[in-house]
Amino acid sequence: MTTGRLYGKRVLITGAASGIGLACARQMAREGAQVLLTDITIEAGEAAARAIGPSARFRHLDVSEEQDWERAADTVPRLLGGLDILVNNAGMGIGGDITRLALKDWRRQQAVILDGAFLGVKHMLPLIRRGDGRGAIINIASVTGIRGSGVFVSYSASKSGLIGFTRALARQCAAANDGVRVNAIAPGIIDTPIFARLEGVAGTSSQDASASAAGLVPLGRPGRPEDIAHAAVYLASDEAAYVTGIVLPVDGGLLTG
Repeated sequence: MTTGRLYGKRVLITGAASGIGLACARQMAREGAQVLLTDITIEAGEAAARAIGPSARFRHLDVSEEQDWERAADTVPRLLGGLDILVNNAGMGIGGDITRLALKDWRRQQAVILDGAFLGVKHMLPLIRRGDGRGAIINIASVTGIRGSGVFVSYSASKSGLIGFTRALARQCAAANDGVRVNAIAPGIIDTPIFARLEGVAGTSSQDASASAAGLVPLGRPGRPEDIAHAAVYLASDEAAYVTGIVLPVDGGLLTG
């Protein structure tokens, strides 16, 4: 059941070809938004947009490359007529012994999560500010950015930085009186394709969201991408008009342990 909670909203989502980004695109389109899916994976992204229907479009975007964001700043007004909501979702996870981590991999982790969010805000916030004063930026962080992870140290650092960026940006937008709210969602263990692509961790091929959640999550199961998408719809909607600068855990109680 949908209620049109995002009717007329124009949304750009990064990392939207699969997982949480795709779930956000689907749910936001169902709620009446025009959605631009972006990703580095072209074939999957195009297929995802087609499956969603006429309210969705796809464009290639590498979030760590500023020229891609510059092109997006030119493209978005033509495709969507403007922008109301930015969802910084694109991510990756590199783990393992920090003393064995190559500097290039550390920098790649930070580039995707932190540079990607920074560049997205730098080039999309001016478009959002041209709207009706009810804009929103949603950053997909992680519980590891709150509590840390001994396995994913560089990933935790990037997500912790994203949380700090969220809070600081919320204050800057509020001071500018631009009507743009900035919030983060902190997923816990979510059953997405990222579990099959964890880098630098022994036994990666056996990583399984259900097995990981069984012993760690009070609710005893992993979350679904749709659980994050529902939270994103709320934060993007006018129902959250007085909500800014928060980090919303969606983690099955993981942070209570």
